[in-house]
Amino acid sequence: MRRLPGVASCVLLVLLVASCSTPVDPLAPPTGSRAPKPVVGVILPDRESSDRWEDQDRSLLLQALSFAGVEGVVENADGDEAKFASIADEMIGRGVNVLMTTPLTPEGGIAVERKAKDAGIPVINYDRISLGGTAEYYVSFDNLNVGELQAEGLLGCLGNKNAAQIIELQGAPTDNNATLFFDGQRRLLGPKYDSGSLRLVDSKPIDQWDAAIGKATFEQMLSANGGVVDGVVAANDGLAGAAIEVLKAKGLAGRVPVTGQDATLEGLRSILRGEQCMTVYKPIRDEAEAAARLAIALARGDLSGADDLATGNTRDLVAKRDVKSVLLGAELITRDNVRTLVAEGAVKPVDLCAGDTAAACTELNILAN
Repeated sequence: MRRLPGVASCVLLVLLVASCSTPVDPLAPPTGSRAPKPVVGVILPDRESSDRWEDQDRSLLLQALSFAGVEGVVENADGDEAKFASIADEMIGRGVNVLMTTPLTPEGGIAVERKAKDAGIPVINYDRISLGGTAEYYVSFDNLNVGELQAEGLLGCLGNKNAAQIIELQGAPTDNNATLFFDGQRRLLGPKYDSGSLRLVDSKPIDQWDAAIGKATFEQMLSANGGVVDGVVAANDGLAGAAIEVLKAKGLAGRVPVTGQDATLEGLRSILRGEQCMTVYKPIRDEAEAAARLAIALARGDLSGADDLATGNTRDLVAKRDVKSVLLGAELITRDNVRTLVAEGAVKPVDLCAGDTAAACTELNILAN
């Protein structure tokens, strides 16, 4: 697994005492304190682009904040810009100590951040940055590297096939992460396209990461190329699933490598079935706990402590500023190492190995974990 410098083992709350040899957990509530609990407001983006937001991020953030004696208020914008703004207004009006947001668009994020700044509330961009905004901190993954891993996975699955024809389903054009994934992919795939060893059939961004739009778009691109495709760059597992539906209908599923991202349960099951070539595992627990640590320090007024945690910088080319950042590493997952995610507790074998993936799990000795 590739990890970035500055993200120490101390990121995990449960390991603070054991790994850092500190006699007292610095994130635990102050002993004997009767002061009101600080409040951290969190706005998640939606429920459709990925299962992670509700299945993982919500509970992990609440757990980490609660452990430190900080009240967490987590709401979901459901992909609605007006709802995102309304939730932010309520949290700012309530006077939360810290606001953590995953913006739907840069414009929406900028508007909320401006209001929070006027109210003296620090903002953490969680997973996505608002380019042109004023958020003081950013917690995410090395998203250029995520794109590189997708390209690396595709090339590995294509093998020596020459002049392979590639269709790309990229992420939402309003999501800077999608831009970074694309840029990372191009570091490896760009020279291949330029030399002709790969041929780019078409590449389209998919609004709101919507799988239904992705399916229709992929079907159109495939039909326009006479039904011929040798590989699919899908920016996440949801879009991968959309492409696989089309490939199944045409008898091509399992014969055409498809990339993914997020290591969702369905994405991993597709890999075991041989329909999806790879995914990228981003340890959401690490991200949530890193963001919670940062929010807790800010909520307690410990600005120097927050700065000590944000050891990286992300350049906002729109605002022409550096944003203090925590950037985490990711891992390329193929059929050969799906088992490691079971060992890490990222997925339960009972879920992964149900039904038509049972035989593959037995072959890979996954149930033994």
